[in-house]
Order: sequence, then C-alpha cells, then structure tokens
Amino acid sequence: MAEAFKFELVSPERLLVSAEVESVVIPGAEGEMTVMAHHAPVMTTIKPGVVTVKSASGSEERYVVFGGFADIVPAGCTLLAESAVAVKDVDRADLARRIQEAREDAADAKDDQARSKAEQFLSQLTTLEGAILPA
Repeated sequence: MAEAFKFELVSPERLLVSAEVESVVIPGAEGEMTVMAHHAPVMTTIKPGVVTVKSASGSEERYVVFGGFADIVPAGCTLLAESAVAVKDVDRADLARRIQEAREDAADAKDDQARSKAEQFLSQLTTLEGAILPA
C-alpha cells in the first residue's frame, strides 16, 4: 500500500478536494503526471483534462479541469484550477459551448501564433470531450 499525502483541488468557486490520497494523475502542460507521496518539488501549468484522484481507501474520483497550475512538494500537492468540476457533474452544454468558442477563436485569429494557440486549445477540449462523455 502506497503512503498517503495531502491533496487539494481548488477552483475559484470552491474547494473540491482536501484529503489524504494515495496518488493523483494530473494533466500537466508537458503531459500527464502521477503524483505520489515524497514527489520531487515541481510547479507545472495544467492543460484542460481529467484529474484522477485515488484515495487511501483505493476508491477513485475524477475531475475535469480547464487550466491552472499545480504546486507539488514532498508532503503534498495543491492544484489551483481556472475551472473544475467532478466528471459526474459535467455539463454537456457548457463543454459544447467552450468547444464552439474555441472554434470561433481559431477562425477569427489575427495571426498564425494566435490561430495555433486557439487550435491547440480546441484540440485539448475535443480530446477531453471524447475522454469523459460516452459515445
């Protein structure tokens, strides 16, 4: 059994998780990463994706996050999300709205750099949609 550590998931609206957990998988900007007790200190930005929290009892909970950053230290991890919601509470209409806005941003981009950034965000959102919503 893995050692537990303190994990907090915070959105601007509320504290979603504050618990002793066994592991957390976060969608870091450089790729998914698993955080466990005694992890090396690191700070990373978060891309839109799913955070999987495995509690000390072995149960798993999943949360959708839309950006933010994670502060990881040996004693714990704090994820400050721009927006976060439990997967079971995902609002399909909100996700569809975000995807449509990203499509519009890509179409309306003034230069290649802005277009590339908007297309990358759109790609992340559609991948997220496929990962959490049944076909």
